[in-house]
Amino acid sequence: MQVFYDKNSFSNYIQSQKDQQKTIGFAPTMGALHAGHISLYEEARRDNDIVVSSIFVNPTQFNNPEDLEKYPRTVEDDIKKLEDSKLVDAVYIPRVEDIYPNGMDRKHYDFGGIENEMEGSARPGHFDGVGTVVEELFVQVNPDNAYFGEKDFQQLKIIEKLVEGLDLKIKIHGVKIHREKNGLAMSSRNMRLSEIEKETSALIFQTLKRVNEWFRVISVPEIKTRVEEIFDSENMDLEYFLIAEEGTLKEVDFFSADDDFRAFIVVNVGNVRLIDNLHLD
Repeated sequence: MQVFYDKNSFSNYIQSQKDQQKTIGFAPTMGALHAGHISLYEEARRDNDIVVSSIFVNPTQFNNPEDLEKYPRTVEDDIKKLEDSKLVDAVYIPRVEDIYPNGMDRKHYDFGGIENEMEGSARPGHFDGVGTVVEELFVQVNPDNAYFGEKDFQQLKIIEKLVEGLDLKIKIHGVKIHREKNGLAMSSRNMRLSEIEKETSALIFQTLKRVNEWFRVISVPEIKTRVEEIFDSENMDLEYFLIAEEGTLKEVDFFSADDDFRAFIVVNVGNVRLIDNLHLD
């Protein structure tokens, strides 16, 4: 596996692969890698000649400077995990100036309104920051296929809109959520949880599974009430729970016959913000 720390050497590598007409699969990360990230590269390995990773903690998608400061940075360990996986041909670890040569300004995008739902409402400008960094990485990597986890389902839909709006010839693949043994969705933020908090956080996925049992059996308002009661009784900070139509990500108050629905939840455990979701069937 080759490791690149600057844009020029990485660009030369990418050009050499393109000259050989090799297909490139790409999954960008912010590091602190776990088995969920590795599952992206397992998918990419099946579809492509070359698999590329990137590690870059993107400043423009953080609303809270403290959150950016606390975000785990474990580059040496990340490189070892990628090497040990034997799935990745190259990892790109750019400098800030390689991504933002003209200063760290967010571009502004029209994602068809989905940027204003859920996380967009809670974190203004977040998805402009995501779009800015992903667009630049797509330009530099020039992948044929790109892979994103469904844990950040709204982000996945944002990337699909980005590619469509820029008319990029990149196929976007959503990869199922990878979970801990207790059901907690794998996340780099989990590193900040104590062992007790990790066990407590199992309630998040347990609740989503109960929501799936209640799906189309009881009303959406009643489901929301039950979820709120669960977290009130456990004295956990439920930031929001909602059920949305998967295509538009708009919250729904009732179920229609022909649409696909997904439940979304955000819970703060201590000072760690955890997100999860589940397709309802």
